[in-house]
Amino acid sequence: MSIMNTSSDSPLHPVAGIRLATACAGIKKPDHRDLVVIEIAEGSQTAAVFTQNAFCAAPVIVAREHLAVTTPGYLLVNTGNANAGTGKQGLADARACCQAVATAAGCQVEAVLPFSTGVIGEPLPVDKITAAVPAALDKLEVAAWEDATWGILTTDTKPKCLSRKLNIDGQSICLTGMAKGSGMIRPDMATMLAYIATDAEIDAPDLQACLQSAVDQSFNRITVDGDTSTNDACLLMATGKSGLCLKQGDAGFELFSQALNELCVELAKAMVRDGEGATKLINIEVMTGTSTEECLDVAYTIAHSPLVKTAFFASDPNWGRILAAVGRAPVSKLDLDKVKIYLDEVCIVEHGGRSPGYTEEQGQQVMDRNEITVRVELGRGQAQANVWTCDFSYDYVRINAEYRT
Repeated sequence: MSIMNTSSDSPLHPVAGIRLATACAGIKKPDHRDLVVIEIAEGSQTAAVFTQNAFCAAPVIVAREHLAVTTPGYLLVNTGNANAGTGKQGLADARACCQAVATAAGCQVEAVLPFSTGVIGEPLPVDKITAAVPAALDKLEVAAWEDATWGILTTDTKPKCLSRKLNIDGQSICLTGMAKGSGMIRPDMATMLAYIATDAEIDAPDLQACLQSAVDQSFNRITVDGDTSTNDACLLMATGKSGLCLKQGDAGFELFSQALNELCVELAKAMVRDGEGATKLINIEVMTGTSTEECLDVAYTIAHSPLVKTAFFASDPNWGRILAAVGRAPVSKLDLDKVKIYLDEVCIVEHGGRSPGYTEEQGQQVMDRNEITVRVELGRGQAQANVWTCDFSYDYVRINAEYRT
């Protein structure tokens, strides 16, 4: 059994049973790919995880409703408008878009799941979307993953897509996924959208468990700015077209789960690398805590500190900002004498203060790198957790200040 990795620069493997297409609906600007349709073969299974934001968008509500009554056959994704904060009219608009797909494709309206991303609080331009649906359906093809990755982007500067090939007992299966998101990123599911497909056969409960586990270790461990979107969603589709059936507890299923976890982590890190205005990827690793939750509390306190994030942007080894963030994390009875903090291989804090061997030159060498690990050892248990984040630059402020212009 083996996994062959495919980077985002490599060709994407088509997934038998999945067809995709894009269209230019003119939602926010003309001649821009802003509508994606994904067709899922009959007999497939689909797992989904959605935002926990109480103001979840209309398409999230409708997608949940539809998933509860039938297996999806089509996904409809629009950019340029989030259809969030739009009340009852937003729900009616999301359903109208689903109906347009259902009418053109000849399926139940509940078999269509809607997804939107873009500006919050603006009415969805239903007429533009429904007018573009027939053309998108006419263009559906298995090899359109790359085109679709461009069609789901908003403030992203580049597409995020990956494939994995797995050989299980002499039989080949594949995993291909795409994601979008570079701002309003702190998923709690799960602005981000992710769509992943495999040609393996996996039953619904196992598929959902597999996806939730992968999301918890990837998309739920990233933050650009600490904001949870109203529209986050992550879907995993299993078409079964390879003929290989995977069941929880089997060695093949474990290999698949490992590959899915790795793919989701790489997509999640790609989102952070492409964070709005980001120049550095920061891996925050908190170790020897009493629980995973405690480690995550410390990691997110560091990751969400504007002072820490701006220091990274400036490549300034101002380690006192990291120390202060650790100290204000919600951790009770922290023994400062046991805490150690590292920038990559350089110990910057131990025994309650600056490490005796630390020099400014060592810190500067690390801070000049594009990818940096902040490691915190709490010295109070066996738990650990990772969070990935990025720096704050001038461009983050500019992009978000000008977002609606």
